[in-house]
Amino acid sequence: MPTVLITGGTGLIGKALSELLLQKGYQVIILSRTVPGQQAGDSSDLTYAHWDIARQTVDAAAVQKADYIIHLAGAGVADKRWTSKRKKEIINSRIKSSALLVKAMTENANRVKAVISASAIGWYGPDPVIPNPKPFTENDLPANDFLGDTCKQWEESIEPVTQLGKRLVILRTGLVLSNAGGALKEFIKPLRFGIAAILGNGKQIISWIHIDDICRLYLRGIEDESMHGVFNAAAPAAVSNKSLTLQLAKAIKHSFYIPVYIPSAILKLVLGKMSIEVLKSATVSSAKIKSTGFSFIYPTAVSAINQLTGKP
Repeated sequence: MPTVLITGGTGLIGKALSELLLQKGYQVIILSRTVPGQQAGDSSDLTYAHWDIARQTVDAAAVQKADYIIHLAGAGVADKRWTSKRKKEIINSRIKSSALLVKAMTENANRVKAVISASAIGWYGPDPVIPNPKPFTENDLPANDFLGDTCKQWEESIEPVTQLGKRLVILRTGLVLSNAGGALKEFIKPLRFGIAAILGNGKQIISWIHIDDICRLYLRGIEDESMHGVFNAAAPAAVSNKSLTLQLAKAIKHSFYIPVYIPSAILKLVLGKMSIEVLKSATVSSAKIKSTGFSFIYPTAVSAINQLTGKP
């Protein structure tokens, strides 16, 4: 089976995607700054190779072995407050890692057929009205804000692979729902105390995707040679913050919870500039990816939450 080289392979999506690829019979190479030793029980089809984004070095042999590259690398947008230093880290981690991949494929003979790269729905600005009758499509311009500019530079940084004759697929990913980490654990934390924490007025629309579906989309990007260009990776049924929070509360606590609205002023105080994204409403269209024949296993928030919480 073909070999897939993954950047950001130790992150939320990377781990789940590696497991899926191994199940499908692919060989997987994860690029990492630290290469762990082989452990008992590790699959022989999963290996690690070294790269250093700061020094712009990468194991050339790993690139030469790859049939496909999945590019997920990038500092976590929600991990820390958006100081000037952190903003620079978020942007540089993306554009410099892309530059290293382009450099590696330019300088080394390789058989890479396609590059499937992450991006985010942060590309889009806020909904002009809620509900938004015209969800954002892949043809919409980037927002004139930090995340819009970050996504624009991110996508532009990997675009040169097309000049090397590689098929390029870019997935603008929504909020990923997973039990392994990410946003879902933040929604669940207050529920431990019986509190369903609704952010702001709760009306802001969240465009989300289940971890299994985003992994299947990356696999689809590898296997469907007709796919190229940008696709929104978000489930068909976007949902309000209030609705998502209450659906999750009901699944976990049944009727034993109290809805509590967290004022926007408090969120701004705690999160700083990052609160803008927490409170932003963005309704994103899934029409383009569905037109390829892709079918979501979890098209609604209820179906996703029921699966993630183990509810029948």
